[in-house]
Amino acid sequence: MPTVQPYALIFDMDGVLINNTSEQAKAFQLLFRDLGLTTNARKLLRRLNGMPATNILKTVFTNPVPEKQLKEYAAQREFLYRVLYWNKRREVPGLTRFLQAARAAGFRIGLGTGSATDTIEYIIDHLDLRQYFDVIVGKDDVDKGKPHAETYTVTARRLGIPPERCVVVEDAILGEQAAYRAGMHCIGVTTNLKVADFQAPLLTIPDFTQLTPQRILELLNQNPKLPQPSRELAKRQYAQL
Repeated sequence: MPTVQPYALIFDMDGVLINNTSEQAKAFQLLFRDLGLTTNARKLLRRLNGMPATNILKTVFTNPVPEKQLKEYAAQREFLYRVLYWNKRREVPGLTRFLQAARAAGFRIGLGTGSATDTIEYIIDHLDLRQYFDVIVGKDDVDKGKPHAETYTVTARRLGIPPERCVVVEDAILGEQAAYRAGMHCIGVTTNLKVADFQAPLLTIPDFTQLTPQRILELLNQNPKLPQPSRELAKRQYAQL
């Protein structure tokens, strides 16, 4: 008899493994203050969270800024973020226990994030989470970040699991859309958004304390049809890339 192919769980990092958006916003706000900008960082991230920092920064300037300068601003923001978050690095409640249960249940597990390698190390190695991931894909592994699908399609390919058997775990509007563009289901984590902000997740959770692998399998059986990305949202967001 042919063996049944396993499912995969693909996790975003910021706002999913850790609840760090508040510090991310503070770092952006400090950078904006230094640059003489009045942009509200919290509102900006609520809309664009999940994009690479340079793409987010492109949206706040009236005139085009050279890519080299954007990278310098992004590096400054990254330094500020790390200083702010240094003593606050901790996983979202229930994460390790859930990852252990998911592996025991036969799920393949990947990390698909817009962060660079050193930023990934700053979080997952400090929290000793690398052992739970079969594959890690970051900004340096793809050409186009979220809301493009590439982060998740590359992760699925490296896991050896077809997209339709992958479930993305996301906290951001753009990340959810990236999952649907990749042909995957999504679970929403409400660390930063309200339940109503998500388009069509299998379910939404505040953290991992009550989530079980069996619950995910039940939901996949009950919801075989894959959601389609929102055309209206795509039109608005891609206009800003």
